[in-house]
Amino acid sequence: MSEYDIIIVGSGAAGLTAAIALAGHCRVLVLAKGDLNGGSTAWAQGGIAAVLDAGDTFENHIEDTMVAGAGLNRRETVEFVVENAPNAIERLVEMGVPFNKDAEALHLTREGGHSHRRIVHVDDATGWAVQAALLKTAEAHPNITLLPGQACIDLITGRHEARYSGSGRVWGVYALDEKSGKVHAHVGRATILASGGAGRVYQFSTAPRGATGDGIAMAWRAGARVSNMEMMQFHPTCLYNLDVKNFLITEAVRGEGGLLKHPVTGHRYMPDYDARAELAPRDVVARANDDQIKRSGLDYVHLDISHQDPDFVAGHFPNIYEKLLTLGIDMTKQPIPVVPAQHYTCGGILIDLDGRTDLPGLYAAGECTESGLHGANRLASNSLLECFVFGEAAAKHIIQSWDQLDAPPAIRPWDASRVTDSDEEVVIKQNWTEIRRFMWNYVGIVRTTKRLERARHRIDMMTHEVEDYYGHFRVTTDLIELRNLLQCAELIVRSALHRKESRGLHYTLDYPDLLPQAVDTVLVP
Repeated sequence: MSEYDIIIVGSGAAGLTAAIALAGHCRVLVLAKGDLNGGSTAWAQGGIAAVLDAGDTFENHIEDTMVAGAGLNRRETVEFVVENAPNAIERLVEMGVPFNKDAEALHLTREGGHSHRRIVHVDDATGWAVQAALLKTAEAHPNITLLPGQACIDLITGRHEARYSGSGRVWGVYALDEKSGKVHAHVGRATILASGGAGRVYQFSTAPRGATGDGIAMAWRAGARVSNMEMMQFHPTCLYNLDVKNFLITEAVRGEGGLLKHPVTGHRYMPDYDARAELAPRDVVARANDDQIKRSGLDYVHLDISHQDPDFVAGHFPNIYEKLLTLGIDMTKQPIPVVPAQHYTCGGILIDLDGRTDLPGLYAAGECTESGLHGANRLASNSLLECFVFGEAAAKHIIQSWDQLDAPPAIRPWDASRVTDSDEEVVIKQNWTEIRRFMWNYVGIVRTTKRLERARHRIDMMTHEVEDYYGHFRVTTDLIELRNLLQCAELIVRSALHRKESRGLHYTLDYPDLLPQAVDTVLVP
């Protein structure tokens, strides 16, 4: 067993921001599944939204966020995040993030749904630069221990205390050391989940391999409420390539003039769907692309920016340009084949403005949460921003309430006495593939009650099988992830069946209209 002051699950923007903010006050352990750069932060191409332009205001950014969120956002959360954005950017500049500049000022780009230029960026690989700066700062601090290769299984709660308590108080996590195959208890006075989204529930996703909803599933099993799990964002433009999975073509390509066209007829179709054309919010563009693909039996649609000056295109999108060249596509001369793909989990563990969950001692930040910022659809480039603001908020609340946080009691070690090594790994592979396929077909961009019920029926059957398997065999990362994916799939389907309207990202043919009042879908364990 290892004991620290604070346990943080996840080494992306939210987890590292919290760790750095806490390190001056206490000893922090950061656990990462796989390597320390394995999360979504490093993949973020677009940038970070903040009001930094003379003609822009907090009110504008708040309004844009509320409009994209289709009224489901909590206004106090939106105000809190937007007003803290410029400070978050300032701290990143101090940490050495080399944001693009225009003369002395930061260069700002514009993305779909934003009324002003307000996205700070590092070329088209902002996330990588941010991750590198955060990691460098964290590694340099003596109070931060970074431990990669740890697959977290479950939260340690009162049930795991040596003298047993039903308090629901969280004391840390049980995690599988992927190298040794042993399960260790990591305990602390408080735990922060910063474990990312559940994107890999779907067959096509821009999320990294490890985005299996671990934090959401662990919090749910421990007794925390989750909210708005049906609000799954699909990015309209993921590269269509059978060899290269989940390569995203950033929103900014459309922001700088890229047009969507039918690959056979060459017709530019976005104006047929929405007056904002290519700059409409993501859900509108993703549904239009999905409609074109299904209606014409296509494999993909075209995103074309070849009418712009070649130097401008290559200079603005150097990483995408280079990557596409290796695949035989010159974006300055020809269109890019794209498909919609799952991109962001807008729902998650319910938290307040301090990052607190329902469970004492448990905080959460970033994509695994539902803070009220995104509502029914996330506005572009608000995601990294949420990580910085809530990572900081959770750390601040922990420091303020330090005297009320008890030292952890004696915790029972993980019991592996009744399990054996599996001789049937095929069960995991089969179920993993099946979940991702039926979730894509039945719980995708456009839904119906019948399809959702089919998905629920399959989830019920698989849950028995996976629980039986989990009870008999030694845990592996694949088994842990399968169990969490299945749990998240169940939460998504249950939430989707509960919402009897079409709002934002949840679009159902059976209830195409908007109800007069926006109400969160809150599930209670």
